[in-house]
Amino acid sequence: MTGRFLLMAPADAVAAQFGCAVDWLVPRANIAPGQPIAVVRSQRGRRELALVRWGFVPGWARDPQRFCPVANARAEGLADKPSFRGALQYRRCLVPASGWFHWERGSGGRARPWLVRPKDGGLIGLAGLWEPWLGADGSEVDGAAIVTIAASADLAGIADRMPAVIPPALYGRWLDADHVPAASAADLLRSADPDSFEAVPVDERINRAGNDDPGLIPPLRAAGS
Repeated sequence: MTGRFLLMAPADAVAAQFGCAVDWLVPRANIAPGQPIAVVRSQRGRRELALVRWGFVPGWARDPQRFCPVANARAEGLADKPSFRGALQYRRCLVPASGWFHWERGSGGRARPWLVRPKDGGLIGLAGLWEPWLGADGSEVDGAAIVTIAASADLAGIADRMPAVIPPALYGRWLDADHVPAASAADLLRSADPDSFEAVPVDERINRAGNDDPGLIPPLRAAGS
């Protein structure tokens, strides 16, 4: 499960990597389920940055208050799950991120928080699915889930799952629902290249979603250190 993530990159870096206009963006160090998140999606053949809720509610749910929003969607069998089948075909998105957090369960039940991020400190695009929920009164709430896969070998010591990270060269295929069917898109949900991420322990202040400041993030280590 991906319980939290961060996005610390400036707006121009997000615009350059994801190929969309970015007129707004607030760096966040501790983004939690239920909060607004920025996603990149394709609308009418153009990429846009949209603000949605981190919590997926199927369009067929009658009352979103009685349906627990889903923050993560397991990649295995997505095409067969009624909740996600339509979104996998028609509403794929990317979640710009600087990394994510994982809590390793230790002895005595105490959880140790880790930050997993690219070793070069760059941006990544997490595979996501989004869905609109339309109320009888005409209201609309867009929600999204992050797709997870089995953790890569270099992270298996602290986690059994991780977000599916889409390489930049494949952003177009993941987002192009008009020409890339669900089965082909699902093939992109693979483990990241070995040794491309680092896991570093972080302060337990991260446990509280209200704590959201750059001091939570350890500095990058110098190359070769």
